[in-house]
Amino acid sequence: MAKSKNNKSQVKEKNLEVVEQKESSLYYFYSVGCGFCKKSEPIVDEINKEGKFEILKLDLSEKDNQGLKQELEKKYNKKCGTPWFIDGETGNQICGYKEKDVVEKWLNGEDIPAPPRPNGPAPKLPFHGASKKEETKWKKEYDKWVKENEHLPNLQPADKILERPRPKTDPPKPPQPNSTDEQLDQWGKEYERWTKENGHLPNLQPVDVILNRFKQQRSGMPPGATPVGQPPVGGSNLDARMNTLEQKLDKLITHLGVK
Repeated sequence: MAKSKNNKSQVKEKNLEVVEQKESSLYYFYSVGCGFCKKSEPIVDEINKEGKFEILKLDLSEKDNQGLKQELEKKYNKKCGTPWFIDGETGNQICGYKEKDVVEKWLNGEDIPAPPRPNGPAPKLPFHGASKKEETKWKKEYDKWVKENEHLPNLQPADKILERPRPKTDPPKPPQPNSTDEQLDQWGKEYERWTKENGHLPNLQPVDVILNRFKQQRSGMPPGATPVGQPPVGGSNLDARMNTLEQKLDKLITHLGVK
């Protein structure tokens, strides 16, 4: 059976008899360190507290939950990362983060269409300081990609994108979750050099804040907690700021075509 942190015994007392209720088939799969899962978490908690529905919260660090997710993906021919909401009885799902009103529609059995997907990756944006020839070549490739992806909402014109601040080089690839302290420190040095080279970019976070978050996630500490012997980093809004940073780094790496 899947393991839920909120998997309470579901019983009610009626006429001095205890009748066991059927376990909920509404599943919410999440993973530690997932920024959009952290946004989904309070929505799930609020819905469960209201009492009309019970969504089982399934941490994918548990092997049983991994197995259940794989079974559901195979059964309903669906594929999703996290967060993933799925009704185990019907296969109705939400893939990715959605606001509470959309989650409630899913709970009531409405079909939630998957977000539109691009037909292939966008061409890699030229770096800051690229030549006019490189920018012209990119604009032609981007305009072609836009025509092939007219189904996507809010696509920006090429000139508008080129007006934004752009990095001078690719950022260092994020460290693996099981990286050693030495590997994390080495990544930190590379990231610090990269931030100095790209000081024109807005909202770049200090390397010590990022490294502290990586080390907390690796050790399984709650977000925002301070390891023993280390001074607090940031403030009470550290978790929210790091959430934003993770999403920005993911978008930046995807946008630059870094694999």
